Amino acid sequence: MLNVMMIGDVVGDPGLAVLEQRLPGLVREHGADFVVVNGENAADGFGLTKETLDRILAAGADVVTSGNHVWEKRDFWPVLAAERRVLRPANYPGEAPGAGWLSVQKAEVTWLVLNLQGREYMTPIDCPFKSFDNITNIPTNTIVLVDFHAESTREKEALAYYLDGRVSLLAGTHTHVQTADERILPGGTAYITDLGMTGINDSIIGMDPKICLDRARNQVLYRMECAKAGPNGADSAVQGVIAEIDRESGRALSIKRIG
Repeated sequence: MLNVMMIGDVVGDPGLAVLEQRLPGLVREHGADFVVVNGENAADGFGLTKETLDRILAAGADVVTSGNHVWEKRDFWPVLAAERRVLRPANYPGEAPGAGWLSVQKAEVTWLVLNLQGREYMTPIDCPFKSFDNITNIPTNTIVLVDFHAESTREKEALAYYLDGRVSLLAGTHTHVQTADERILPGGTAYITDLGMTGINDSIIGMDPKICLDRARNQVLYRMECAKAGPNGADSAVQGVIAEIDRESGRALSIKRIG
């Protein structure tokens, strides 16, 4: 049996701080063999930098996934192209920097981590369904993990059923609100619509509530800022899932929420 941990979007310095504080303990507590963390909001809430990526990896992530905000910091693009442990969605067309999937050996098995982005209510990039099918020659006995960064719950569930039995775990990211629909699909794929976020609970998707309220009420695009942590980070959380995967078949045996 293998234990896989996937952690939701890390939001700014408060999210990085709580990740550094709590992820090592969570890995020990759950005996996690492999850890995937979504980091697309780690740099002040928008994108990644070399420093924020290094902090996530040092906290215990084996692979860092992302989403539509990965392009926010142009200085990060060369890092995205050079560092194999950080992914951008695989279904961006053309010559986008970086890679959308990674195959790596750990715990005596082969892991394939794939980052995809949805198209409903988002930029209509290449088809995520076809992008998965275009990955060929996946070795047998490979544990396949998918971070599907998407807005639409329908699209997330549709991709999960499309890949049921072909991947061990598909977790949604992007909305920053952890869902309560974790389950094992009929073909043996573990699924949750959204992992949630790593950051400040007393916030609106990790951001300062007043600014978000002003944006909603006035329809003026004030620049959002990360919410500030309370005393001792008491209102911070690391959200995600831990899934048990059968080493031989790749079928998920259980999935449980964290956070």
